[in-house]
Amino acid sequence: MLSPAVVSPAEPTPVEEIAAAIENIGALHDLPLEDRLWLARHGQEFKANPGEILFEEGAPAEHMVLILKGEIHVRRQHTGPMTLFVGRTGQMTGVLPFSRMKGYGGQGFAVSPLWALLIHRSLFPEMLAAIPSMKQRVVSALLDRVREVTRMEQQAEKLTALGQLAGNLAHELNNPASAAQRAAASLVTALRANRAGRRKLLSLRPTEEQVLKIEAWENKILCRSGESFEIHEEGDALGFISREESLRAWLNAIGCEDAWEVAAQLAEQRVTTADLEELRGFLDDNAICVSLQYFTRYLRSSRAAETIVNSTARIFDLIVAVKDYSNMDRSPILEVDVPAGLDATLQMLSSRMKRVEVERDYEPGLPRINAYGGELNQVWTALIENALDALGEKGHLRVACRLEGDMLLVEIWDAGPGIPPELQERIFEPFFTTKTPGRLGLGLDNAMRIVRKHRGHLSVKSEPGSTCFRVRLPLDQLQAY
Repeated sequence: MLSPAVVSPAEPTPVEEIAAAIENIGALHDLPLEDRLWLARHGQEFKANPGEILFEEGAPAEHMVLILKGEIHVRRQHTGPMTLFVGRTGQMTGVLPFSRMKGYGGQGFAVSPLWALLIHRSLFPEMLAAIPSMKQRVVSALLDRVREVTRMEQQAEKLTALGQLAGNLAHELNNPASAAQRAAASLVTALRANRAGRRKLLSLRPTEEQVLKIEAWENKILCRSGESFEIHEEGDALGFISREESLRAWLNAIGCEDAWEVAAQLAEQRVTTADLEELRGFLDDNAICVSLQYFTRYLRSSRAAETIVNSTARIFDLIVAVKDYSNMDRSPILEVDVPAGLDATLQMLSSRMKRVEVERDYEPGLPRINAYGGELNQVWTALIENALDALGEKGHLRVACRLEGDMLLVEIWDAGPGIPPELQERIFEPFFTTKTPGRLGLGLDNAMRIVRKHRGHLSVKSEPGSTCFRVRLPLDQLQAY
């Protein structure tokens, strides 16, 4: 069914000219003139201007379309303005004989001035009888169209997966990167403050005995690093606040500048007023203030440096996980450590698993298998994301890997609501999805194709509260390829 905007031209083109234009249709190249004339006489010529809607998504499909000139785009509305198919000059598209197409998979519109010829499906039997070579030409066109549409959908699915991976990675990198940035800023501030306060420290002119006693006191305090303060209960918080207030009062009493900042750093190190009283045994009040200011800046600098080290180590671990996940800098076929691939995938999806209890059950000493590592990680991603969707990103997820005869068995369990029995046989079909609009429904189909490519098996067993996807991969390298 075509839009009312698409009508036959007021002045029909002579059939000889239409027959000449049909010669440029790739699938009909070398078609005899009498056959092209048959198509020109029995077809409906139409023209459309750029932007005009040709058909709507879901509308009944009734015509084979020979694009004599111009370009058509087909896009799906429920997945956003994504181009599903592009028809250009010289293509045979629309409903073809032997196809199971019932309706249009998206909205079609003209991108440039369009000139086309329609053949109604009711004429197909007569057309095949009149033009015997059309059977082979149509079958070839059908195969090419299936490959092209599948390729575009798979590409869109991969882009969606890439976007999710980028989002997860950005979320995971944000925390350590922000922590490192704050720590670096704190470190710079402390170093500049210590340089600015160096004159005060030198003006103290401490004796060697005083220097040794200051070092001994600082070492005693630094030994408490392994007891760094962490608030676990309300009593801890109240105790910390009380200790900080008492330290601030003590420092204010001796006229110490920046007492609030010094007290906070000392409180974190579990320093007490009794510790400060020890300093009075060998230093005057001014020397105590200057020494403590210098010491607390050292504490802040040390903590900042430790934070930078830990944060950058976390970033490095994430980069390693990404490389393991994507198998960068490696050949397509390699010896794959399947449990490591599962762990890398879990790492990539960790931002979605804040409230998910993940159980890893890997049999020790599992052998490596020859495989396309990057493609297997796509399988693990599809299955784990499917499980997370079922859980609502909250609950229990179990990932198991063990030997089963001459096969390596991977199981992805979730405690979600389960898959209805009538849908379990359909979930691996291309474009079938039970998820919200915008999901293409190619994840499990893509996983099935990858597993079959590895001469393996993918199956599902589901009931309310327990769903398990099982992937079996052959160990024997000769069987795998």
